[in-house]
Amino acid sequence: MKLLRLTFIFFMAIVLQVNAQDYDILIKNGHVIDPKNEIDGVMDVAIKDKKIAKVTKNIKEKSAKKVIDAEGLIVTPGLIDIHGHHFFGTESHRDYNNSFSSLPPDGFTFRAGVTTVADAGSPGWKNFQTYKEHVINRSKTRVLVFINIVGEGMSGVSTREQDTTDMSPKMTAMIARQNPEIIGVKIAHYRGHEWGPYKKAVQAAEIAKIPVMVDLGGADPALPLSTLLLDVLRPGDILTHMYGGDHSGHGPKEGTLNADGKVWPHWFEAQEKGLIFDVGHGGGSFLFRVAVPATQQGFYPNTISTDLHTGSMNAGMKDMLNVVSKMMNLGMSLQEAITASTWKPAQVIQREDLGHLSEGAEADLAIFNLHEGQFGFIDSSGAAFKGSKKLETELTLRAGRIVWDLNGIGAKNWE
Repeated sequence: MKLLRLTFIFFMAIVLQVNAQDYDILIKNGHVIDPKNEIDGVMDVAIKDKKIAKVTKNIKEKSAKKVIDAEGLIVTPGLIDIHGHHFFGTESHRDYNNSFSSLPPDGFTFRAGVTTVADAGSPGWKNFQTYKEHVINRSKTRVLVFINIVGEGMSGVSTREQDTTDMSPKMTAMIARQNPEIIGVKIAHYRGHEWGPYKKAVQAAEIAKIPVMVDLGGADPALPLSTLLLDVLRPGDILTHMYGGDHSGHGPKEGTLNADGKVWPHWFEAQEKGLIFDVGHGGGSFLFRVAVPATQQGFYPNTISTDLHTGSMNAGMKDMLNVVSKMMNLGMSLQEAITASTWKPAQVIQREDLGHLSEGAEADLAIFNLHEGQFGFIDSSGAAFKGSKKLETELTLRAGRIVWDLNGIGAKNWE
């Protein structure tokens, strides 16, 4: 009888201990950087039912089913990359639209701490449904979209993207309002000598109440951008590829720097008035000969992004975290770089449910190791730049589930 009583007591102790495990995952001792909530220090993060349950100090390990020790590591919201091309497919001569040049997101996001991407204009209103079925519905990464003002999307720089008759503000806005995954309108690669197509993109965005992202097409001779930046675009609209050109001959478009190597005054003025300047690194849109003098003059990005595609994935860009590391070595603090990769892009795309670790938010989270030493970075022209800081992704959570674990810090030992 005594043995039976002791067995019962032991059993109840186990039951009570299990019931006391209030959280699914507990991340202990990490340096949490959460710009929205102004958290910048050592904290614990508890996760339950795919949501952030608590961010505070000294949460008991016994309260969680799984404990991840993040001592010495950086814990942030999952990164948000607002410029990529993910309409992957097998059609020839379609540039980034259902083509070989675009990439499935999951192979390039989680390993870089990215949990949300925005496709920058690969689909248009004519083929968005195909994109949704092919990419959005099949990806573990959260996929959002800047829909192209061109109905055929980004499917031919020298042909379809120059077709002004296929630029429909009405249809673009209608599809955008019907699909919550669409968070903006994109105009890209237009080479004409008028601002009409850009005004069409703004018109569609005004109807749908979303921002515009502009990727300049390179009119030759170049158009002065003061009109576009100060008169056509609105506060909250986005100019991507901010370090992509200069006055020295990299393309016909007006570059960031004038002939004297100075950032154009109207670029500063536009940023001060609320225009968003985005990195958009890509395979040909980030030059150290532009970025170094521009940052030295205080011209930094509001948002950091990759312009991920087959032409950038193995070149100077590599991945989102490599671009974030570049910007840190160009003068942004760790906190500023994380802000420009999490909370700021969430605000820009009007998805303020993302980019933070507030209680009740979906548990998209990344853990990074900040290495210090000697590192090299490459730009779009093949030029090198030496730096002393580099981030590496240790672990990524998407909706409370471990989707990347570099060194097994979220796994049990095999023994």
